[in-house]
Amino acid sequence: MLPEQIIYIGILINVVLSLWYIKSIIWGNTKPNLVSWSIWMLAPFAGFFLQIKAGAGISASGVFLAGFFPLLTVIVCLFRKNSYWKINSFDVLCGCLSIFTLVVYILTNNVGFSIIFAILSDALAFIPTFVKSWKFPETENSSTYIGGLTNNFLSLMILKNWTFSIYSFPLYLVLANIVEVSFVYRKKFLKSKS
Repeated sequence: MLPEQIIYIGILINVVLSLWYIKSIIWGNTKPNLVSWSIWMLAPFAGFFLQIKAGAGISASGVFLAGFFPLLTVIVCLFRKNSYWKINSFDVLCGCLSIFTLVVYILTNNVGFSIIFAILSDALAFIPTFVKSWKFPETENSSTYIGGLTNNFLSLMILKNWTFSIYSFPLYLVLANIVEVSFVYRKKFLKSKS
């Protein structure tokens, strides 16, 4: 187990790499899927609101930041012409299912079930980006996903209490970000082998 203060390094890495991702959008190198990013913005803000309602103070700031950078991503995409991926009916279906599970997450009083629905909502939001990155990896930048992977891995390394409701979401995010990074680099790796 690592000391808790190491999380600040993870947060710093995540912030820097998220800003790098946004810079890549501005320069026209990255075209995010707005369905994924809009839901990645909504879910943490819903969690932040629930935490504040429950009496959380500064400890809720991490959840707020998890929604803030997707918000910045969406804003940059909306103000920069041709900076986002064309949304299709499959993306909309995933988005609708994700929002439905997000609502269930908010309304569920059982912490274990609530975490499962939060993970399901995020995973459904990830699917359009996974599909896009698999087919067109050149439209993605791995920086923000590497930042999320690093931050959540460090979160797992400082855990003292390994209960499902505490470790499940960071573990899911580590795995999801590994998948996304591997999709982004898949074609580069295959080209280097030939």
